Amino acid sequence: MSPMSDFSNAVNLICKHAGYNEKAYADPITGAEPYTFGYGTQFYPDGSSVKGEQCCSKEKAIEYLFHELNIIDDLLDKLNLGLPKSMQEALLSFIHSIGWESFLYSNIIDSLEEDNFYAAAEELGRWVFDEEHSVIGGLIERRNDEIQLFLKEVEAVLPPSTEILLAAFREYSAAENEVIAIRQLERKISPHILSVFANEFKVGSTQWLRYPMEDFDDIFNS
Repeated sequence: MSPMSDFSNAVNLICKHAGYNEKAYADPITGAEPYTFGYGTQFYPDGSSVKGEQCCSKEKAIEYLFHELNIIDDLLDKLNLGLPKSMQEALLSFIHSIGWESFLYSNIIDSLEEDNFYAAAEELGRWVFDEEHSVIGGLIERRNDEIQLFLKEVEAVLPPSTEILLAAFREYSAAENEVIAIRQLERKISPHILSVFANEFKVGSTQWLRYPMEDFDDIFNS
């Protein structure tokens, strides 16, 4: 059985988003172990840990990646979820990213056991934060790709992303850092997308008139 043909979609996702590192790098939190190289490898197939300064060729990195995916695939099979191939591959990439323990104690398995694929996909989209609870743009892109693959073989509407903007709107207080963040986001969004949002959100309609004009001056001209 060829691992490349079995896990090609998962491998492509991981290679795209994790990237290849020839030399082992330290954990950003500990500054030491666990060390990582290749496409996210921290342990050799024999169970020994990757050490600092060790290197890994791309060929070996792919070999180690397939070994790791085989382990995850076996663990998923033991859950008897009966998932379609594309859904299983999406979870291979997702679990390779967050770890088996984190996946095991998430709400995803409960949703899958209930065949609630929409809820499971929505839960995937929430895993976009680093250890300091900061949103990582690269993780948003990876989760979106995983969700696309996850729902490929089922009839389901793509869930909303991570509701980051909704949470931001709910907690908006016009603090200086919030205004700066909004302005930076607006500069990065294409004019077309921004205009569509403004029209659908009805920016400039009478609903905004309940706010005194001086409030807008304070917010947007500070």
